[in-house]
Amino acid sequence: MTDSNIIKLTAAEIAQKIKDGELTAVEVTEAHLARIEAVDEKVHAFLHVDREGALAQARAVDQKRANGEKLGPLAGVPLALKDIFTTEGIPTTVGSKILEGWIPPYDATLTKKLKAADVVILGKTNMDEFAMGSSTENSAYGPTGNPWDLTRIPGGSGGGSSAALAAYEAPLAIGTDTGGSIRQPAAVTGTVGVKPTYGGVSRYGMVAFSSSLDQGGPCARTVLDAALLHEVIAGHDPLDSTSIDAPVPPVVEAARNGSVQGMRVGVVKQFRGEGYQAGVVQRFDESVELLKELGAEIVELDCPTFDLALSAYYLIAPSECSSNLARFDAMRYGLRVGDDGTKSAEEVTALTREAGFGDEVKRRVILGTYALSSGYYDAYYGSAQKVRTLITREFEAAFEQVDVIVSPTTPTTAFPIGERADDPMAMYLADLCTIPTNLAGNAAMSLPCGLAPEDGLPVGLQIIAPAMKDDRLYKVGAAVEAAFVEKWGHPLLEEAPSL
Repeated sequence: MTDSNIIKLTAAEIAQKIKDGELTAVEVTEAHLARIEAVDEKVHAFLHVDREGALAQARAVDQKRANGEKLGPLAGVPLALKDIFTTEGIPTTVGSKILEGWIPPYDATLTKKLKAADVVILGKTNMDEFAMGSSTENSAYGPTGNPWDLTRIPGGSGGGSSAALAAYEAPLAIGTDTGGSIRQPAAVTGTVGVKPTYGGVSRYGMVAFSSSLDQGGPCARTVLDAALLHEVIAGHDPLDSTSIDAPVPPVVEAARNGSVQGMRVGVVKQFRGEGYQAGVVQRFDESVELLKELGAEIVELDCPTFDLALSAYYLIAPSECSSNLARFDAMRYGLRVGDDGTKSAEEVTALTREAGFGDEVKRRVILGTYALSSGYYDAYYGSAQKVRTLITREFEAAFEQVDVIVSPTTPTTAFPIGERADDPMAMYLADLCTIPTNLAGNAAMSLPCGLAPEDGLPVGLQIIAPAMKDDRLYKVGAAVEAAFVEKWGHPLLEEAPSL
């Protein structure tokens, strides 16, 4: 097979061809490395490409096969890893100057699981600094372009991972989702992204932004590929105190047996209206009709506290970020500025943070520190946590009536790079539909549901399931994906126009 054929294969197809001896892992890895070399100067999906490490992993897979050893379901499949997970021996920067050049001495649990499953890690992807953003414009190393239109954002904070998928630089990727940073990039790049139930995937070795919200998860171009990756990275981890000690839901089985027949699907009144692009609403309405055709019962839901989710999130997340980022003090690791022997530790810390943190990180640290300060804690952070409880209860009540909830993933398609750079509030609105799920800890997925007629850019359909019912996402997602392919006769994600 030619390189151009190899990079268009799904992860499941690649794994099967390696297992059957039709392809070697080295051939597959070299094809994707060549693709990165050819297009990433334009896309800028990667911050670091580990060419030698990836080829070494691929050779090890081929040796296993030659020895007759059993190969896992994703053995030899290349993957792009968001630069928020520690990786022994190669840089982890979290998109920030404050960790420029830092090489961790250990692997995150998720990284270990990928290596144990013989997944080939191609390198680390670009992201908003410390995962704070909705566009990947807040990276200290420059923005990533959306392969559908390189002048537009690929979503955030995990825009590098989603762009790598859409540009065929990798068939699989890993993202993290604090307020929508897996699902939102998936929506605007026409790919699939899943936020597992909070605690379903270990956070050990994932650089913390907001500890009660952060969640790693799978990114792919198909629902089945996402499920296969989900199964690899999920599971209990004693090193993570928030990790759920329970069996991983049967996500792969669900993805292979997609159906919505007889399911009750909720549509929330609050997830539409002012601020929603007409083409996004049109594609969402068509998706709801499609679900009806597939045998689902549509139930209208009224969840008024969802309107408060954005406000609650932007008090809780900055407060936790203020606490988590206090460790970057120039004393332990990373950047150190002004240490010339004449300045105090406090002055060195202040100079280092001034030089090392970008504007968005500083904005959130300041906001969070204020919200946690004496006299304001109960009024701001405490009140936001009460709203979070109300949202969680509203989800619980909704899931007594329905099996899953659907909504648009984002109110608009990908906006031009720079359009919202000076308007933080407009930027924050990109996560309007995704944030409630993070506050409640539920599972959610975004998958493509067509292109907006006014701009020809991808639109995402969000599916939300109760906690620890992640398999429902895949059951519904696979049914919708198959119906789209059958209806239009081709996968929604074709060659990205800009490439």
